[in-house]
Amino acid sequence: MGVRRIMEFNVALLGKWCWRLLVERESLWFKVISTRYGEEGRQVREGGRASSTWWRDIAALCREEWFRDHVSRSVGDGKNTFFWSKVWLGGVPLRHRFSRLYELSKHKEKTVFEMYQLGWWEGGEAWRWRWRLLALEEELTLLLQNVILQVDKVNCWLWNLLTFFLSVVLIII
Repeated sequence: MGVRRIMEFNVALLGKWCWRLLVERESLWFKVISTRYGEEGRQVREGGRASSTWWRDIAALCREEWFRDHVSRSVGDGKNTFFWSKVWLGGVPLRHRFSRLYELSKHKEKTVFEMYQLGWWEGGEAWRWRWRLLALEEELTLLLQNVILQVDKVNCWLWNLLTFFLSVVLIII
């Protein structure tokens, strides 16, 4: 085959499987994998020592920073994107950026759409905490005030290829 850099080639092929895990959730192979290893939070579990080497390698690559840094979520209607745990606003999950609010939230497993429906404006039902908050809640509501959900567009994953190529060019230079 003439492949000189077998490690890089292997990572590229495994990266393709990571991408397919994100975008081909209705395919037969995804259903087989998710049935075999189970799902947790809309992600296929790693499977531990009982899993195949192939699957452990894919799961490890999907966790790597370089892969996560080059994919992002485009939120359309917000119906299948978890508000707190998925990256959809600002490049980091809101549960990390606002960890104290996440811990106090009564709506940890809601989607972006569900939080919007509850009302994420100041005083909205989405902001029901175990006790009263002020400053942190205000920062989050300010962040959300310019977000407009597109009800006619479904959520999708994006490969930030331009960012990837720019980082490669900078390394070469």
